[in-house]
Amino acid sequence: MNNYVDEEFENIVAPILELEEFNRLKFITHHGITRYDHSMRVAYLSYKVSKSLRLDYKEVTEAALLHDFFLDEVNHESRIERLRHHPECAVKNASKYFDLSDRQKDIIRTHMFPVTFTPPKYIESWIVDLVDDIAAVYEGCYRMHLELRTAMFMFMFFVVNFVKMR
Repeated sequence: MNNYVDEEFENIVAPILELEEFNRLKFITHHGITRYDHSMRVAYLSYKVSKSLRLDYKEVTEAALLHDFFLDEVNHESRIERLRHHPECAVKNASKYFDLSDRQKDIIRTHMFPVTFTPPKYIESWIVDLVDDIAAVYEGCYRMHLELRTAMFMFMFFVVNFVKMR
């Protein structure tokens, strides 16, 4: 199963990866890779962080894997509107197939903070939000052949300017 050699991680994500609808993410480009690969990276890193912090890493891993579980439902004119609305689509899609806890819904719903205006309620939600940001920067850096420090600078510049705009 992919590049993640951790039997416990594989057991947690297996039911989601068996879902045909979720596997459609393998054909959608996201940050220069597939949305499936991005979701796997976010899930694995969130799993490692939440497990090391002795949190409910199973719940975090599942929600992290489902955080971008949307297909073409988000059709807004601007990129920022798409960024703001896709978490709700992901919650809706994930809820069709899985019994999500309130914490999992919050993880998915707030993974785009501060682009979405509602801050995460739980430490687990903050973890996935930050891991997703870091993964996106890493993926963009790799795609554009930039050094990581350049990408991190660009990320911080974006965050500071976004906060100023609000």
